Amino acid sequence: MTGYATASAGSPRGALTLELRSVNSRFLDLQFRIPDELRALEPMLRERIAARVTRGKLDCRLSFAEGTGEIAPQLDAEALARLRTLAAAAAKAFPDAAPLRVADVLRWPGVVAAAIDEEGLRAVATELSRRALEDLVAARTREGAKLAATIVEKVQAMRQRVQTVGPMVPAALAAYQAKITERLTEALGSANEERIRAEITLFATKADIVEELDRLRTHLDEVERVLKAGGAVGKRLDFLAQELNREANTLASKAASAAISDCALELKLLVEQIREQVQNLE
Repeated sequence: MTGYATASAGSPRGALTLELRSVNSRFLDLQFRIPDELRALEPMLRERIAARVTRGKLDCRLSFAEGTGEIAPQLDAEALARLRTLAAAAAKAFPDAAPLRVADVLRWPGVVAAAIDEEGLRAVATELSRRALEDLVAARTREGAKLAATIVEKVQAMRQRVQTVGPMVPAALAAYQAKITERLTEALGSANEERIRAEITLFATKADIVEELDRLRTHLDEVERVLKAGGAVGKRLDFLAQELNREANTLASKAASAAISDCALELKLLVEQIREQVQNLE
């Protein structure tokens, strides 16, 4: 399901912002965009998101805006040492090159760094993830309710088709009996009752769709039960959609008349529409 949520909070160093965006996907696909200095927070965020979201492609962005802050910037001794080593090696390779200026040193990545209160940032990020996930789940829940209502409409439409198909079978058998009687009369000059009964019995066996209709009703009942129960239902409904499609295909292959075939095709179309919606559910 799709959803969006954001949360921000201040810290001694500046403002921390967490942004969550989710789009439809059959599986859980987490993407993180986090600055290197905050990369240690990714495992915590990944764990908290996976505990609340089980399906969807989710983009998590954690950004930090430096403020005036209570903590003054400092020089990173290790970064300075690495830069000094590099500068010495460069001076040997290019003896005529001008030496580094102080301004050049201060602009070198990683040299100037503010002291990071890791525990404080983790506490802020944890609270941000709680707030953002609450908003995201709420948005996805609202969308899920709308999708569930759409699926229920499709289920009711399928029930109507199933109810319509049942009475068509006796009419199809009667039409086939009249047809085979006419053909035998034309071919043999008279109707062979024993041959007609054998043909009708064979045809009735092949055209028997009682089991398929019963299974369709059972699967439709289960779809409604799962939707009513709520929770993470996407994968269960995906399986049920496959079973509904299987029964609709069998029904189409055993269609004893054009009318039954048309009904089976309508059922397959409705199943496909349900499957499309199911892909968007948690």
